[in-house]
Amino acid sequence: MLQLSRPIAFIDLEATGLSITQDRIVEVAVLRVRPDGQQHHLTQRINPEMNIPDEVVNIHGIRNEDVADMPTFKQFAPKLKDFLQDCDFAGYNSNQFDIPMLMEEFLRVEVDFDMKGRKTVDVQNIFFMNEPRDLKAALRFYCGKDLENAHSAEADVSATYQVLIAQLNRYTHLKSDITFLHKYSSRQHKLADFAGKIVFNDKNQEIFNFGKYKGQVVEDVLSREPGFYDWFMNGDFPRYSKKILTGIRLRKLNSMG
Repeated sequence: MLQLSRPIAFIDLEATGLSITQDRIVEVAVLRVRPDGQQHHLTQRINPEMNIPDEVVNIHGIRNEDVADMPTFKQFAPKLKDFLQDCDFAGYNSNQFDIPMLMEEFLRVEVDFDMKGRKTVDVQNIFFMNEPRDLKAALRFYCGKDLENAHSAEADVSATYQVLIAQLNRYTHLKSDITFLHKYSSRQHKLADFAGKIVFNDKNQEIFNFGKYKGQVVEDVLSREPGFYDWFMNGDFPRYSKKILTGIRLRKLNSMG
C-alpha cells in the first residue's frame, strides 16, 4: 500500500486534441485513494463546446453526440474541485498533459484551484526510467494483464494505479512515500508552471525554459524587457503559465516599493 499522509488522486483526461490552450476536455476520470486505502471514483463526460475531430474520436471513441447533453466543464468544475480537495496528484503522462490541461480548464472558467503544496507523481516517467514502453505494455509487464478498453479514461486510470503498485513491489530502490515518488517521477527541472515554460534553477530562481531567454532569470528579463510580459500574456501560452508569470511580475514590482 502507498504511504499517504493525505489522499492522492489518479487522474486521466480525454480531450478534443493535445493542445493545452486550444483543446477542451471531453471526459474526466479520477480515482481518489485515501491514506487508509479506501478508493472512490469520479467519472464524468463533458460537453467541450467544440467539435471533436474524427481522428480523435478514432482514438478514445467519444463522439460529439455522446457529449452533446453532458455538463460543460464550467458546470462540472465545482464538483470536481471538491472531489480533489487536499489531494496530491498522480497519472500517466500527467505532468505533461493531464494536470496542465486541467489547470487550463479551471482557469478558463475562473475557478481558483490552488496547486501550491500538492505533490505530483507521473507513473509514465517512473516507467520510462525503468522500462520504456506505453501503458498497455506497462500493465502487461508489471501486472501480467491485458489492457481492455484502452483510452477509456476509467480503464486507463485504474490501470495506472495498478502499475504504480506493481512498480513499488518490483523496484526495491523505490519508496512508497509520495514525496519520494514526486521527486523521482519529476522531470529534470523543477517546474514553476506545468507546461515547463518557467522552471527553477539550482538557486531556486524562476528561469525561462524556452526561446531566446532560455536559462535566464525571469525577473531579470522582465526588468530589461518589460514588453516581453505583454507578448507572453497575448501569446498562445497556457493560462496557468500566464498566472505564474504575473505572480513573478507582481512580486518584483512589490519588492521595488
